[in-house]
Amino acid sequence: MDAWNFVRRSSYHDSVTLMRLTRDLESASGVRRAAAMMGTPQNLALLREAGLLAGDGETAAPTDLVIAVLADSWGAADAARAVAESALVARRTLAGQGVAPRPRTLAGALRAMPGATLALISVPGAYAGAEALKALHAGLHVMLFSDNVPLATEVELKRLARERGLFLMGPDCGTAIVNGVPLGFANAVPRGRIGIAAASGTGLQEVTCLIAAAGEGVSHAIGVGGRDLSDEVGGLMMAEALAALAADPATAVICVIGKPPGAETVKTLRSRLAGLGTPCVVHFTGDAEPRRASLRPPAARAGLADPTGTARGAPYTAASLEDAALAAVAVARGTTPAPVEFGAPADAVAKLVEDELLPMRRNQRFVRGVYAGGTLAWEARSILESHLPDVVPGVTGGGAVHRVVDLGEDVFTLGRLHPMIDGTVRREWIEKEGADPATAVLLLDVVLGYGAHPDPAGEILPAIRSARRRADAEGRHLAVVASVCGTEADPQRRSAQVAALTAAGVIVMPSNAQAARLAALVAAKRV
Repeated sequence: MDAWNFVRRSSYHDSVTLMRLTRDLESASGVRRAAAMMGTPQNLALLREAGLLAGDGETAAPTDLVIAVLADSWGAADAARAVAESALVARRTLAGQGVAPRPRTLAGALRAMPGATLALISVPGAYAGAEALKALHAGLHVMLFSDNVPLATEVELKRLARERGLFLMGPDCGTAIVNGVPLGFANAVPRGRIGIAAASGTGLQEVTCLIAAAGEGVSHAIGVGGRDLSDEVGGLMMAEALAALAADPATAVICVIGKPPGAETVKTLRSRLAGLGTPCVVHFTGDAEPRRASLRPPAARAGLADPTGTARGAPYTAASLEDAALAAVAVARGTTPAPVEFGAPADAVAKLVEDELLPMRRNQRFVRGVYAGGTLAWEARSILESHLPDVVPGVTGGGAVHRVVDLGEDVFTLGRLHPMIDGTVRREWIEKEGADPATAVLLLDVVLGYGAHPDPAGEILPAIRSARRRADAEGRHLAVVASVCGTEADPQRRSAQVAALTAAGVIVMPSNAQAARLAALVAAKRV
């Protein structure tokens, strides 16, 4: 099977258009893999690594469009090219019919919207820094959705933003809620008194949704980008987010979430949190739960807080994203936070585990997580690592292991829509993991919200049903455990998504942490 490249010179297209174009290409007969990308050096390197770069593509300039196809024959590749050309022509025609011209530059956008205060930037990482710089110089806050922005550029932009009293949220900031306005992959949650500063995306979504489910609301949810708490960046935007939330009269409690900070940054963060004057809840995903038979949550870690929150001025350190949300609710209501292991009674959980274990074969031992949300995948893997041996990150380590795969990582989204938008790659992985005779539990997340697929559960249910039918035919029982991150006010409606999954035999838990713990309990009894 060979790779063919077709290059359209000086033909720029935005990332969403290219991802949709990739989906059209891969639907063509005889096409095994495809990608439509601008010819930046970074993109060419990604195409080369994926085995999709051919001679014509090697000559592409950053302003050229590369259509790369791995196909059974030249005829199939050329037919896919024709599909792509038709899609591009159709898009141009549609855009010109009765639609007001869209601004092509930041200056044009400001002329059309002179009162704008924030720019959301989603362009290839190589160009994102320059566009963010223009926006900051124009006095705009920036939500930098783009990833693959150089670290040095991030530091430069955040220092400039701080000097100008502006926010630079990102890079790779997928979710935020500002003044009640959801941005990116955000959920429909009520306004309230809990503010969130997050160096994570789906982690922020999980916390805001669980706060809403508990009957409270969110004042602001400020995403700072996944690298902000690294020692290289030093928490530049986290500091600004904390100061803004502490000064906000509508914010009674601040919740801080992210991956564990760098060794130097954690010292600065500890000092900032203690001096805010506003009650705080902290959770860093990846701080593992201790190995204990009950799977009960741990005390504080990372040297940040008294786990009971009783020390004066100290934040409460939560053990999971769910515990962070519930602790923030408790603090807002003046009650004592109580960590949650399972929402159901212990005997009900035990029966659930036994019901799943009884029909399984002896060689079914492993949990296989197939995730769309990066932070949710990180949390699930951390919980599994705390309670099970032989847990590996991602796709490494061969077959005889527990693993959680984050399909939102760059290696899986090359020229493709994110799995929260398009479930194609996820369906492939669900069937692949379900077909392994050693798989005992498929562990899944379903993420709702603006920008996500209109029916995320429906997108993956065909693969779940297929995997279970195959297991049944081979005399195996495949347990499927999931959580649904969302609210009733989301476009997809959480209860409808839960009902669809439950009807297909999926065990839906109230949170990602509870889903991972249940999967760990099932697997622990298989050892």
